[in-house]
Amino acid sequence: MKAITRRFNLFLALMALAALCGCQTDKKHKEVSALRLHIEAGADNSGLTQAVSVLRSDPTAIIIEKDAVLTEASLIDAKVLDATGGFAIQIQFDESSALVLEQYSAANPGKHFAIFGQWGQKLADGRWLAAPLITHRISGGILSFTPDMSRAEADRLVLGLNNVSKIIIKGQLK
Repeated sequence: MKAITRRFNLFLALMALAALCGCQTDKKHKEVSALRLHIEAGADNSGLTQAVSVLRSDPTAIIIEKDAVLTEASLIDAKVLDATGGFAIQIQFDESSALVLEQYSAANPGKHFAIFGQWGQKLADGRWLAAPLITHRISGGILSFTPDMSRAEADRLVLGLNNVSKIIIKGQLK
């Protein structure tokens, strides 16, 4: 009787381990992220702008247009890249959004893009990640920026963005 109990406990332990491993894999596929790219604007009383604080260690106030210029809906790919002194996130947009990015960057030199990100299974975590200065026209639809987040948070953000991108692309192919 004791031998049967030991086998059963071993079997139960193996099933629990398999279930835990399976849950971790599913979590990676369920991870979602959102990304909003806003343009800096002048202050006005129309209600179309808002002031945001970017960067946690040295907060910078920027007035932005409330409506996002680009979102994760037009993303093709996201990557975390190693950079001097840390890492950067590279975002690649689809063809039509690449033109939007090019137009906004060409028309607004000296202003900032404000980038807001959310990540996690329920998009619980989120904040203003960066405010890169527009110094030149950005062609090709690729935007790189150094985010105000840990490497682990960046990996989660990028994983979620790529998962959302796959879902959107599958939806467009049907």
